[in-house]
Amino acid sequence: MMNKATGLQPDQESSIHQPTTRRSFLQQTGRTTAIATLLAGLPRGWVGTAYASDAPETTSLRCGIIALTDCSPFVIGAEKGFFKKHGLDVTIAKGANWAAIRDSLSTGDNQMTHMLIGMPIASTMGLQGSPKKPMVIPWIINRNGQAITLKSEWKGKIGGDPKALLPFVDKAKKLGEPLTFAMTFPPGTHAMWIRYYLATGGINPDKDISLITIPPPQMVANMKIGKMDGFCVGEPWNARAIADGIGFTSVTTQDIWKDHPEKVCAFTQEFAEKNPKTVKAVLKGLHEASLWLDDFGNRPEQCAIVSKAAYINCDKDIILGRLLGKLDYGDGRVIQDEFPMHFSKRNCNYPQPKYAKWWLTQLRRWGMTKGAPDYEGVTRQVMRGDLYEEAMKEIGYTQGMKDDSGWEMFDGRKFDPSGDPEAYAKGFEVNSMKG
Repeated sequence: MMNKATGLQPDQESSIHQPTTRRSFLQQTGRTTAIATLLAGLPRGWVGTAYASDAPETTSLRCGIIALTDCSPFVIGAEKGFFKKHGLDVTIAKGANWAAIRDSLSTGDNQMTHMLIGMPIASTMGLQGSPKKPMVIPWIINRNGQAITLKSEWKGKIGGDPKALLPFVDKAKKLGEPLTFAMTFPPGTHAMWIRYYLATGGINPDKDISLITIPPPQMVANMKIGKMDGFCVGEPWNARAIADGIGFTSVTTQDIWKDHPEKVCAFTQEFAEKNPKTVKAVLKGLHEASLWLDDFGNRPEQCAIVSKAAYINCDKDIILGRLLGKLDYGDGRVIQDEFPMHFSKRNCNYPQPKYAKWWLTQLRRWGMTKGAPDYEGVTRQVMRGDLYEEAMKEIGYTQGMKDDSGWEMFDGRKFDPSGDPEAYAKGFEVNSMKG
């Protein structure tokens, strides 16, 4: 009969007053251990009767790309199901030019995008006509794979030496008809490669020639009608210029800087802060796509996919050659390239802070900043190694890591990431520095 005072049955009530024996202690411990073992077997994130979801906050994403070979990780991630594996439905949206790509990310029409490494830096700082919109780089897409193409009539006269261009530049300048060169976006990679190349030859790109902006897929057509004398762009458009008989490769960008960073995956800072699980899911999908791409046995299939009109719209065989390192410069030089475009190996994807610092030195050198930029602050804001590390840790990938080592450019100039970036920027004789 229940005790009204305690609300217990007689056997329950009596057990309360019983002394703790060795047997009763072991029985109680066994029950507790069994419960703990059962709980340990539940899925991670279980709290009471609820689950803390690891699913992406946003599952449907539009991804902006430009028609270049290095858009491949995004396209392959979508086409081969690598994004879907991590809970994402990604739609690829080809943009007309880099400004349109930037604007679509800024307005939220696209949630992630293929970008030149300098673009999120410029956007975060509000440089070169970019509305000030903080952006982040948690992933570097690729290394190498761009080139500087010159018109065919200079074959055998210039080769890979930019100093050989100087007489042609001087002659045209004296006639009041400066030579015209093109890049794809003022603070982007192609702009910096062609500026560095010309300056190494003693040519100031802001004073001695006309430097114009042309979208990548339109480079070949514009050279064909005589609108320009040279351009810097990503593949496959340099190879296409050779195939069409209108130009030759003077240098590849890996000739200028071996294993340099190139395109990135960018998000607005606002989106990344609101959707950290989505960002990590994107990086996991890109990781798998990048591993697949760096298997050279997959590169013919890669080219068959990305060559479609919806993506690059170029013959797959023109894309494939340079991806396999078969580098025909178009002027008699033919080599097996040691540093063709790659997407994963050699710690490709970690968003190294040193790359942002170098970019800032070049923006400073060419008068694109008002005085010395905040090298440390901007780098810390844009290059988000923490997001990369979190995503890779969750899939057990430990190869990508921060690397503070420096490098040497093709003119012999060395960059030390631990040194003084402002002194480095001011050390170039050819510059357009302001203040």
